[in-house]
Amino acid sequence: MTGPLTVYRGTETLRRGWTTGSCAAAASQAAAILLLTGSAPAEIRLLTPGGVTFNLPVEQASLHDGEAVCAVRKDAGDDPDITNGVLISSAVRRADSGIVIDGGSGVGRVTRPGLAEPVGEAAINPGPRAQIKAALERAAQENGYEGGFSVVLSVENGEELALQTYNSHLGIIGGISILGTSGIVEPMSEKALVDTICLEMDSLYAAGQRVAFLCPGNYGADFARETLELDLERAVKCSNYIGEAFDHAVVCGYPEILLVGHAGKLVKLAAGVMNTHSSVADARQEIFTAHAALCGAGRETLELLMQAVSVDACIELLDREGVRESVMARIQDEMEKRIARRLKGRAAAEFIMFTTKYGVLAQSAGAARLCEKLRKNL
Repeated sequence: MTGPLTVYRGTETLRRGWTTGSCAAAASQAAAILLLTGSAPAEIRLLTPGGVTFNLPVEQASLHDGEAVCAVRKDAGDDPDITNGVLISSAVRRADSGIVIDGGSGVGRVTRPGLAEPVGEAAINPGPRAQIKAALERAAQENGYEGGFSVVLSVENGEELALQTYNSHLGIIGGISILGTSGIVEPMSEKALVDTICLEMDSLYAAGQRVAFLCPGNYGADFARETLELDLERAVKCSNYIGEAFDHAVVCGYPEILLVGHAGKLVKLAAGVMNTHSSVADARQEIFTAHAALCGAGRETLELLMQAVSVDACIELLDREGVRESVMARIQDEMEKRIARRLKGRAAAEFIMFTTKYGVLAQSAGAARLCEKLRKNL
């Protein structure tokens, strides 16, 4: 078994779960095995991209008219998740070559540009698509099959569940999204998570580190490692609790802070939003629209910015209007002011804000210097 199935959040021991993406991958692998051998496995042993191995029980296996169907039930561990206990099904057929993945009942479909998948595609994110493809290739290799597969995913009560999400706001209709970067659901008890963030910062400070290196999530951590070439052993994943992480950096005595994160979270700092969870506040469109208006963007662009479903979609509109540079300069300035107001001169903070598509969108003046300090273990 790889990776711990439980984690410590402060004094609590919490159980990890598996994402809808992991469910889809395991169900697809089980259905492919059933299709190729005539017998479905009782469970699938799945190594997630995050390094944890789960044994996922297989349910509702059936084989009829050349189509194999298997389901895996979502287990969110100790995380409060609306999809906990829901069945994710995969219907698999043979194909001449390649792997085609689509969504069926209960899986949303993208209707607006700017999301991870193009308009018209099922809302199955790139991470889960890669997981599913790898699982099917494993089943084919183990059973001597050299052809391809056609896959259709379904989610039990997905259309009803989607009403409790932000999918319709994002332009995803008809069901939920199949999500997951690491394949693992991390338990998110708020107090316990903040306690853990503080403990990690304490530990690094005690080891001699004097730059509090914060990444809100996996995207920021990946960018810091792959693009900035920073050692993630020196980073603290602060999730949505950026304000609390800033506060504790001051309490610890860190003189300097480096924040590296995706613009989907960090741009909210320009409005003074320091807890970036969408259930707390989501001011992304409003921030871009307000600053674009101040930079002279036309009414039509402002209307489209308010309807945009992602930061990438906003940047595309700013480029079309020719105001990206001036808008991002204003947003960066506002972020610096809001962060300084939070810290009250007790520490100096720098930041690098990016998207995967456009790279660095904003970088404070001293961020490169702090990156170099971290590389030199100062």
